[in-house]
Amino acid sequence: MPGSSQRKGAIRKKPRGNPTAGSGGRVRRGLEGKGPTPKAVDRTKHPAHKRAKAKERAEKRTTGRRPDRKDSESTVEWVYGRNPVVEALRAGVPVSALYVAEGTERDARLREALLIAVEHGISLLEVPRIELDRLTSHGAHQGLAVQIPPYEYAHPDDLLRLAYDADQVPLIVALDGVTDPRNLGAITRSAAAFGAHGVLVPERRTASMTASAWKTSAGAAARIPVARCTNLNRALKSYKDAGLMIVGLDMGGEVELPDLQAATDPIVLVVGSEGKGLARLVRENCDLIVSIPMTSSTESLNAGIATGVALYEISRRRGQ
Repeated sequence: MPGSSQRKGAIRKKPRGNPTAGSGGRVRRGLEGKGPTPKAVDRTKHPAHKRAKAKERAEKRTTGRRPDRKDSESTVEWVYGRNPVVEALRAGVPVSALYVAEGTERDARLREALLIAVEHGISLLEVPRIELDRLTSHGAHQGLAVQIPPYEYAHPDDLLRLAYDADQVPLIVALDGVTDPRNLGAITRSAAAFGAHGVLVPERRTASMTASAWKTSAGAAARIPVARCTNLNRALKSYKDAGLMIVGLDMGGEVELPDLQAATDPIVLVVGSEGKGLARLVRENCDLIVSIPMTSSTESLNAGIATGVALYEISRRRGQ
């Protein structure tokens, strides 16, 4: 173009003078980055952060909760009164301490209790009467009480392992709904007498190994393990998978006890309560239901007696 001093295609130079507006350092700051990446648990949209928050909420819900049944059963048990204490000591119930109130009148029962305690190395504690009142919840202790530690239950697998270690055909007794500790003690006694390898009880809705069960077992609870499971049906399925036959003992069974051909096989004998018998799901999990033949005038047998009869017959057939 006429009068132009710049050729076409030439590089234009910035005119001297005031500089044009720049980025103000924005580009430089952008290149510097945002620092180290936060941990996953600190990033609000990351799954790890959500899991941590959920765990925190769950912990807040459980804080201050009431102890469950299993926790409450872990406390010690008290037997008090002169006759009950002497009977418990005679039966070999495990006792951690014998408590005697100060100023208690000495008689034959107290002297026998003291003698047994000394012979078996049981701790003797003399306490103020008001303290023994508190420990026994103001029961009629007559100046004498014993403290019994929680029973140490075995695992259901321990019963099976015990049989195999002894190179014997497994025989396990499982209880469904037997709530009377005296029945549990009687069943434990029969199980020990007729060669069973243990007794299985569920955690809920069944008797526990209390002092009453110990006394009724007449010391058998010290010779044969009692195991506890959280779910009886799952435990029975586990035994079934291990090759044991699940035999329910109930009225109206398809096989009578004298005709039980499976008596010599590995067996779990399941015993129900005297009134209700076996629960529906437990009955469905049984491979066979066996009944004890009785005269028409007898409606049913006590759970402890029925178990003893069944175990005797199984033991007799195994010994043939």
